[in-house]
Amino acid sequence: MEALLASTFTVAIAEIGDKTQLLALILAARFSHIKGSKTAIILGIFLSTLLNHFAAAWLGNWAIGLISPELARYLVAASFFAIALWVLIPDKVDCEESRFYKMGPFIATFILFFIAEMGDKTQIATVVLAAKYDALAMVVMGTTLGMLIANVPVVIAGNFSAEKLPLTLIHRGCAVLFALLGVVTLLF
Repeated sequence: MEALLASTFTVAIAEIGDKTQLLALILAARFSHIKGSKTAIILGIFLSTLLNHFAAAWLGNWAIGLISPELARYLVAASFFAIALWVLIPDKVDCEESRFYKMGPFIATFILFFIAEMGDKTQIATVVLAAKYDALAMVVMGTTLGMLIANVPVVIAGNFSAEKLPLTLIHRGCAVLFALLGVVTLLF
């Protein structure tokens, strides 16, 4: 249960102001004229994240088995500290027309979210969380739920603007959270 809760909370906070959240806003605005587009976008986010984060968590579980537990502890802690610093760098997303838009809201969202998550801090966090907790299903469920908690309100609101949030404060709080996870990993 700890893996589920930590993964959900960590990714939900890390996702605020992230490029995929900005992408959700762009997609909601782009397809707002199509009936049922919000449901299609949310389903695209869900399935894309589930697939992407499953692969990331599997990689974390696999990689951690190749090294000693002591070295793994230090690598996981160092990864949390690195993500803490990375979170302080604001993301940007290109607003240009995508060739995927013509495929409709579900396919466009699925493809664009999957691509945007590649190497993103929430994907890297998923790798690290899976390595830390050795609970693949709970980490994948938690990180996917965290993505939905952060992105579904953006899609539903449609005209919601990330610029209205205190992003600097949120990023700093998220950095502290990742740093604390690093410290906890070293101590326990």
